[in-house]
Amino acid sequence: MPPAKQLRCLFTAILLVLIIVAPADLPVLVSGIDDVLRTDFPDTFVFGAGSSAYQVEGAAFEDGRMPSIWDTFAHAGIYGGATADVSCDAYHKYKEDVKLMADTGLEGYRFSISWSRLIPNGRGPINPKALQYYNNLIDELISHGIQPHVTLCHSDLPQALEDEYGGWMSRKIINDFTAYADVCFKEFGDRVLYWTTLNEVNVFTIGGYDNGLTPPNHCSPPSGVRPCSIGNSSTEPYIVAHNILLAHSAAMRLYRRKYKSTQHGFVGLNLFAYRPLPYTNTTADIIAVQRVYDFFIGWFANPLMFGDYPDIMKRNVGSRLPKFTREESRQVKGAIDFIALNHYQTIHVKDSPSSLEFKIRDFNDDGAFEVIYTDDDSPPGQTEYPVTQPGLGEVLEYFKQAYGNPPIYIHENGQMTPRNGTLNDTSRVQYLQAYIWNLLDAVRNGSNVKGYFMWSFLDCFELMDAYNSGFGLYYVDLNDKSLTRYPKLSAHWYSNFLKGKGSKHSAVYEIEDRVLHSSQ
Repeated sequence: MPPAKQLRCLFTAILLVLIIVAPADLPVLVSGIDDVLRTDFPDTFVFGAGSSAYQVEGAAFEDGRMPSIWDTFAHAGIYGGATADVSCDAYHKYKEDVKLMADTGLEGYRFSISWSRLIPNGRGPINPKALQYYNNLIDELISHGIQPHVTLCHSDLPQALEDEYGGWMSRKIINDFTAYADVCFKEFGDRVLYWTTLNEVNVFTIGGYDNGLTPPNHCSPPSGVRPCSIGNSSTEPYIVAHNILLAHSAAMRLYRRKYKSTQHGFVGLNLFAYRPLPYTNTTADIIAVQRVYDFFIGWFANPLMFGDYPDIMKRNVGSRLPKFTREESRQVKGAIDFIALNHYQTIHVKDSPSSLEFKIRDFNDDGAFEVIYTDDDSPPGQTEYPVTQPGLGEVLEYFKQAYGNPPIYIHENGQMTPRNGTLNDTSRVQYLQAYIWNLLDAVRNGSNVKGYFMWSFLDCFELMDAYNSGFGLYYVDLNDKSLTRYPKLSAHWYSNFLKGKGSKHSAVYEIEDRVLHSSQ
């Protein structure tokens, strides 16, 4: 299915509302906003870009690396034969890439470590080749003045642990993940100050264990978006989320006990966050917005902040929702130095109490709501996010009000465009201009946001549709054996912004448009 439809289907199991995404209105520039400068943000604020190991590294079968669940997912033909076996080949081209980052003016680079590269079987001996690679990458970044921000697991659990005991479905994962984190903290923590345990844990849980849209492809009828050979959509998402919270808190406790006093770093967890708006001003739609926050964000944020799941989850999910013991609640509460957010778009939410009459599936079996997606209301072939209602500031305001304004890093925010080699990505320039202004407004309103990493540095292998769409500042020509990187208009825009030339100056920067290859 088209990428936009895939992205919306990913969240069918959790929102319990009617979602309507407004059609895009994409002028060349964002009108009605003032210029925004890098110097408008605090000196300590970090601007960068991101990637993840499976999406950019390639070298899938080199130097002792073993498969992850994402390898298995891709090699099952999910992406029509496309895999990230080579992708951008960042494993071999990291020096070239870091130089591009420095030339662009990036202040930070968010990347992930491949667990199955560093510890191929999930536990046991460290792979010396992988250790050398990540040490080299970190050193290269630091030598160019770029802060490394490291994610330990970005949807790529070692397949060996999935095969042995079901991966995140088993509490055995807690000890193995903590041991893996220990290796990373020990080997890299003298230079890495910013650690995120897992990426988009709400998306990973829903996509991987409710509708089967993402690795490891678990689901049960009628929830499956992709065919699944294993899974129970009514119970597995809750079990996995619970184990993730316990594993994250165990890694955090380890860091605080063993490394914090000497390394002085910070550990966080990454969540995906829409900005939900009520479709109408009715009380029912307004309440539905809060339900979105509770079931999508509160599922993980509430235990970390308050030690337990939201009350509405406990009422609606009942016995299928695992319970924290008193000791577990104590361990999870406060087990976070910052929250990392991935945010892309605003959605409109409508209460749907009549869904019993035509119910497809209700994630929480409360018998009142379902999710209906209105893809047909969008322009044919639309793959780009609307930017007429940038909602990042409102999401940050929600965290300020609901959770006491914790430190936050924006780990992903960016525009999806067709990956056809076009370098004049004016819609991405427009998107970045609008969202960075929106971010500045949040900073001025007192949000405790510490950094912004646009997604992504390079066009890479995307979770939803492989190489059909791209988010990168740089286009990577997959038909060129050298995998040449080409700067897009957005790369020039972001570079000018980071170097103090302002967003409006950058927005009118023009380059020759070219289409390197019409399709990939």
